[in-house]
Amino acid sequence: MTGADIAQSELGLSGDGLRVAVMDTGIDYTHPDLGGPGSFPTGRVVTGWDFVGDDFDAGHPDTLEPDPDADPMDCHGHGTHVSGIVGADGEVTGVAPDVELGAYKVFGCSGSTTADVMIAAMERALDDDMDVLNMSIGSAFSWPQYPTAKAADELVDEGMVVVSSIGNSGANGVYSASAPGLGADVIGVASYDNARITVNTFDANPGGEPVPYMPMSDAPEPPTEGTSPELTDVGRACVDSEDDELGSDPEGKVALIERGTCTFDEKYAAAMDAGAEGVVISNNVSGMFAGGGITDRGGFAVGIPDTGGAHLRELLDGAEPVTLTWSDEQTEVPNPNGGLISSFSSYGLSPDLDLKPDIGAPGGLIRSTYPMHRGEYATVSGTSMSSPHVAGGVALLLEAEPSLDASEVRDLLQNSADPAPWWGNPDLGLLDNVHRQGAGMLDVPGAVQATTTVTPGKLALGESEPGARRQKLRITNDGSEAVTYELEHVPALGTHGSTVEPSFNDAFAEVSFRRDTVTVPPGRSVNALLRITPPEDELENLQYGGYIEVVAADGQDGEETTRVPYAGYAGEYQSIEVMPPLEEVGEDGEVVEHDVPWLTRITECEVFIENECVEGGEFENQPDGATYSMETVDGLPDIPYMLVHFRHQVEKLEMVVRDADTGMPVYPVADKVVDLEHVERNATSTSYFTYPWDGTVSGMFGWSWPVPDGDYRIEVRALQALGDRWNDEHWETWTSPVITLDRG
Repeated sequence: MTGADIAQSELGLSGDGLRVAVMDTGIDYTHPDLGGPGSFPTGRVVTGWDFVGDDFDAGHPDTLEPDPDADPMDCHGHGTHVSGIVGADGEVTGVAPDVELGAYKVFGCSGSTTADVMIAAMERALDDDMDVLNMSIGSAFSWPQYPTAKAADELVDEGMVVVSSIGNSGANGVYSASAPGLGADVIGVASYDNARITVNTFDANPGGEPVPYMPMSDAPEPPTEGTSPELTDVGRACVDSEDDELGSDPEGKVALIERGTCTFDEKYAAAMDAGAEGVVISNNVSGMFAGGGITDRGGFAVGIPDTGGAHLRELLDGAEPVTLTWSDEQTEVPNPNGGLISSFSSYGLSPDLDLKPDIGAPGGLIRSTYPMHRGEYATVSGTSMSSPHVAGGVALLLEAEPSLDASEVRDLLQNSADPAPWWGNPDLGLLDNVHRQGAGMLDVPGAVQATTTVTPGKLALGESEPGARRQKLRITNDGSEAVTYELEHVPALGTHGSTVEPSFNDAFAEVSFRRDTVTVPPGRSVNALLRITPPEDELENLQYGGYIEVVAADGQDGEETTRVPYAGYAGEYQSIEVMPPLEEVGEDGEVVEHDVPWLTRITECEVFIENECVEGGEFENQPDGATYSMETVDGLPDIPYMLVHFRHQVEKLEMVVRDADTGMPVYPVADKVVDLEHVERNATSTSYFTYPWDGTVSGMFGWSWPVPDGDYRIEVRALQALGDRWNDEHWETWTSPVITLDRG
């Protein structure tokens, strides 16, 4: 799909002499495809460090302290899978099978990590003279100013090429991309579905029709023989409270579950806790998928395509019980969605309207190496899989052209990439969104053999102003003969409407060129001038884009086509409401809107980190104000929590305390409860953030002062993305009911 095999077999490239750092869950360096067996370091996994230890999990108060050591063995699986895509050499062949790998372990066996840990690993990779860093890690809905993105940009300044996944939040709409992939100098990578996939099948009874399936990573393996108990349809199985119920009782049966709304692990847990023997999750969009993130609860979990789910539900509508007969046979089949953008791949633009993602590669349904104790090989999906494909491609390009710097590498990759048609209906002949696929699918031989370069490699047009935007592209001919190029414009679909549930449109920009053809002598560069006029459509939150094509005239330079993607925002960017009503789906399925922010009291929490509830929080609105003792009552902090919902990223967030009667600060130089820059948005229209107030305020130099007992209000102020902090119209504000502090 990317020509990596051609680069290896015909161009003689393998990544030899290049060093690729994999910051992840570690690497199983005993795997034969990764240079094993042996002890660390090996001839392939030549350096690395475990920054956290196996038990580390940043999401739980009992496992917050890292316990680093010198052995970056992977006890999870993700990092070994990623490393195989970069450079496996065995049953699986990676993109660059002769690179040396560095294992920088920043996760324990499960759970999350922190920006501080990641930055320490970045610095170590730089000290270890790694040429390329892959980070299949992301903080979604973020900003380019997120600490890991800024640190990654600094690595690029030091000479390293940094590649990172753009995220798996495609179901959550636009502006969903992740840091560090959002970094201005980082190559942020989108995912396309694999063209061919290896699948197992079970037979659905009655009838015996085979249904393809993919095992879910981290769950127990499904049976390889025999017939499982009766199947029952439990619906989506998103059970977030005791009042929610499954669609049927799965005790002693296999649960059929529809994908969507909540995580695979939550679905699996709901069914297994209700007594299911195993779980079959059907896709809610076209095609196969390979999910993961399962916490083992004893029963198998597999994913099946939407067509398989429809067939099973049709059988369940009949009179006979439905069972599944298993075998260990595997088959390779074409993927009907192969080459199209993956349903999970996140959208840009970045909140500061940079063009993200930069490029894409195969990430849907990728078979690669897995830890020896967990089956040796696995098929997994995610931009975590597309990012190492690009990192391996970078190694091949640097092997061919070792003098390239990071910006030149990205320009070449983008110039030679191939954009794909819209996933929703490829037959329409319209290209998918630039702010979802970037420049398009990686083309390794195209980048290596390119004799034409066009810079910049992408055009981020930002917020539109009336009239055309003037742009300049520099065309460089590195060939041995003069080339005449034709300049062309190919528009791509746009999006508009809700940030979390966007709609698609064909509101295209207009592009005109000062000259439609440009002749460039060998070894020379010529500027091409053009004007891009944003679409004049009145659609709200309109993101548009397309491609400028520089095409070598017939008979010259192999009719090479070089592309530059562009994207922008049509209209006034600050028209996007940051704090709209929070939505809730009622028991009858109707959507109920709640005006937020809220002043709340916490009523339930499973896991605290200090006063922040990180798991299982329930909050009760206090619309008429409330009195707080600022003590722990029945195991819960009796303090105010501000509940807010952000539908779009926030440039600056302030929460300030005022005397309820006078409206004045308690202290002349200190009034802040919250003072944050570049705050992420919520994932859905129903999710929210909570901010606790511990009864202190801060001000100059970060000093804090306790507030005496009394009556107060908190004013919440959110500056819209790219807003002018001196323009009141760019701030959204809300003032709380009266908050009474009574410490007794």
